[in-house]
This record gives sequence, structure tokens and C-alpha cells, in this order.
Amino acid sequence: MTAGQLLARASKGGIPPVLLLLGSEAYDRRRIREALSASLPPEAVTVHDLTESSLAEVIDDARALSLFASERLLWVTNAEAALPRGKAIDDSDGESGSGDAAPLNHYVKDPTPGVVMVFEASRFDFEGDDKKKLERVRTFYGVVREVVELRAYSSADARREAEALARRAGFRMEPAALDLLVEALAANIARISVEIDKLALFANGREITEDHIAALVPDARAGNIFELVNALGQRDRARALEILDTLMREGEYIPLALSFLATQFRMALAAREAGLKTSSQIQSHFTRIGVPMWGSRADQVSQTMTKFSKSGLERGLKLIYQVDKSLRDARPDDRVVVEEFILQLVA
Repeated sequence: MTAGQLLARASKGGIPPVLLLLGSEAYDRRRIREALSASLPPEAVTVHDLTESSLAEVIDDARALSLFASERLLWVTNAEAALPRGKAIDDSDGESGSGDAAPLNHYVKDPTPGVVMVFEASRFDFEGDDKKKLERVRTFYGVVREVVELRAYSSADARREAEALARRAGFRMEPAALDLLVEALAANIARISVEIDKLALFANGREITEDHIAALVPDARAGNIFELVNALGQRDRARALEILDTLMREGEYIPLALSFLATQFRMALAAREAGLKTSSQIQSHFTRIGVPMWGSRADQVSQTMTKFSKSGLERGLKLIYQVDKSLRDARPDDRVVVEEFILQLVA
């Protein structure tokens, strides 16, 4: 089940008595918690942490009848901690539980009327090394039939949700500004929602533009790095030095800027070696191998690939490596080191 499906059921009053939330996506988890607790008084919501309480204690609380609320929500965090000690997922993160799921098994067969119990397993994700760990959590809570998978948003989904959030907040954004916001925050919808709340206060009837995003949203200055890539690709020494001046005045952390530049060059080199021609091919290729890639980023990689030959990209990466080493040494000024890099690359 997705978060959207659960929220639709909740709006019609069809809330399951026991839920398991799997995944680290924070935005949908917050929406679910707000929706389930919206109609309840504060005293009807109880939070348990399975690193501090046992599963049996949580079930006992669910069985207890409240004198003050006919309906209750029990929100149980760190659900992973209930797994057996001998099969602890990550002992370094705290003590694992006794591993006895019997109390939960009995409870699910006869849940307390009016009580909704939500187990939150947010430590692991659905990809990479976390996948097997997450499956072990799912197996342990196998008796819970209603499982909500909180997966990371794709770039396209994040853009749609961001557009809807802006519309509900009562302000408009230029399409390019929306693209920049999603790109700058790597399609992290939790961070995007926070920035949209801030932009709503700033907008005051104005349409939000790319310049507003660049000035107000952390990480949006990466656009300046792409402008630097463009200038270097066009062998425009004056423009490249001008952009460097802007980055320095804005307080950009130069090693981080170089890291972004290196990533741009590596992706362009990988795309060239894979024989990719168009932005859509680039987006499809990187998404298929598990590298986050959205439309505007694919366009940037495509343009970088066309501006530099294969040897030019390889030379650029070698120069970036040398600059990175120089930035770690005793030196008079970061700016001098990066200016030398620009002069060498456009020579």
C-alpha cells in the first residue's frame, strides 16, 4: 500500500487497527501521522519507542481502556528494535528486543476497538544493503497485513507534489523555478515542503522565479556551478572568472563546488562512453542503474557532454583532482588555486 492509498482510506474512515510503515521517507510519514491524529485530542495520542519499551508493554497499553478518550492512536517508533537479539539488524544502534512477536500475533487477531496502532520502521530503505534488513523487519511483523511502503519520490513525482504544495499555499512558481527547487534539493520532498512553506511567507502575491530560488533556497547555488561548466565549455575565460568571483562573494565553499563540477564531468564522461545522445536517454540510463536523475539535470549532463570532447572531460577531471590536492595544502588563497585551474582548462 502507498501513503496516498492509506490517506484516501483514512479520509473515508477506513483506518486499519494495526499498521506498519516501512521506509525512511519522512514527508509521507508526517502526512500519515497528521491525518490519523487530526481528529484526536492530544491526550489520545501516545508515542512509544521500542528501544525503551518492550513490544509486550506496547500491547498492554493498547489493551488498556482509557477513561478520557474512546479513540486512541499509539505511534510506535524504532520498530526494528523488537527483532530477536541473535538476529539484531544493527546492534551498534542500540539494544535489540527479545524477538517475541507472540503478543502482537494475539493482538492482531482481536484488536481493541477504537485503538489504532502504528509501527514505524524508518531506519532502513528499499535499496542497497538496507533491502535485506528491511525484509527482515517485514518478516518479523508479517502478521500485520496493512503495510505502507514509504519510498523516496522520483523527480517527476516530487515536482508534481511540489507544484500541488505551492498551489495549496496560495502562490505561483515559474516552471523553471520549480525545476530548480526540485533539482537543488535532489527531489527530497520533505525538504522541498519545508522550503515551500518558507517561500509562501516570502511570496506575498509575487510569482516565485529562478532568482528567488537561487537567493533563498540552500543548495540552489549549484546553478552557478553549471554556469561555470558552460563558460568553461565555451572557452570563455572572462565569463568563467566572473562566475568564480560571484561564487566567492556568495561565500560558496569551493571544495564543495569542485565536487559538483567533478560529478558533472564524470556523468558526462559516462554518458559519452555509453553512447548516449539525448537527455531522455541520459535520464533513462542513469535511473536504470540507480543514480538519481531528473529532467533538468539530464539536460545539464547532455550539454556538458556536447561542450567537451572525451579527452577534454578526462583532462578536466585530472585538473580537478590536482586542484583538490592543492586546496588541502598550505596556500595563500583558494581563489588563486581555482583561477589557475580555469586558465589551464580553457587554454
